[in-house]
Parts: sequence; C-alpha cells; structure tokens
Amino acid sequence: MRNGAKEQITAPKKECKVCEKAESRYKCPICLIPYCSLICFKKHKEIPCAKPAPAPENDTGATITTVDVDRPCYVDAADKVLQRSQLECIASNSEIIDALKDKELKNLIRKIDSSADAETALDKAMGEEAFRLFTEKILSTLNQSSNQQS
Repeated sequence: MRNGAKEQITAPKKECKVCEKAESRYKCPICLIPYCSLICFKKHKEIPCAKPAPAPENDTGATITTVDVDRPCYVDAADKVLQRSQLECIASNSEIIDALKDKELKNLIRKIDSSADAETALDKAMGEEAFRLFTEKILSTLNQSSNQQS
C-alpha cells in the first residue's frame, strides 16, 4: 500500500462450466456449478443435477443423512422473495452469525434443507427453542431493514 491507499483483494475469477468460455456470474442453486448466462443455465438444466454432499466435519457429534432432493422453488407472490439488500442485512447481522455457530442449529437447518418434505421439517423445527429464536432474529432484522428503508 502506498500513500494510505487500500489494496483491493479480488477473488479469482471462475469460468462458466457450461460454455467454458465466459466468466461465471451465477451458480446453479442445486449443484452450485458456475454459469455465465440464462442460455447456459437452461442448457445445464437439460440434464438433472444433484445437490453436492456437504463436506464432513471433523468434530461430528451427530450423523446427518443427506438426501438429494431435486425440488424446484415456487413462490406464489413476488413480494415473498427477499431482496438482495434484505439478504445482506441478514448475512451481516452479528446475532445471526453467532447463532449459526451453534452445532445443533446448523444440524437442524441441514435437516430441513435436505428433507424430502421441507415444509413438515420446518414446522417440526419451529418446536425447537433455538430454531424459533433464530427465526425471530431473522424476522426482527428484516423488520429493522424495512423500517430503515422507509
């Protein structure tokens, strides 16, 4: 660094794994393969993909069985989809970050995510105090975010 200027560190650029020509800007929500455009995404979707198995943790206290679920996400109303700014507020909230360090909570979230019936798994998880508090922190953060934008 010279003259007090900050040095910018950039992540290495990834290549689109579909066309193998352009720089990837997106990742498949299921298998996380990088792609560059809607055309490449549609081409990728011609062949069903699967969710990658989570990396094993060194200090596993509980065994998690993962199930590959090819489950598209449908939303009835566009206002039910979180905006990027809302997601950034959640991702930067220190209380949420701290809560996600809890191994039991992480296992519960993984269980919901890999469930063939995620809605039922989510309903069941709401009976767990740690998960209920976690969702309340998220909702509180979203409410604060919308109040600041108003």
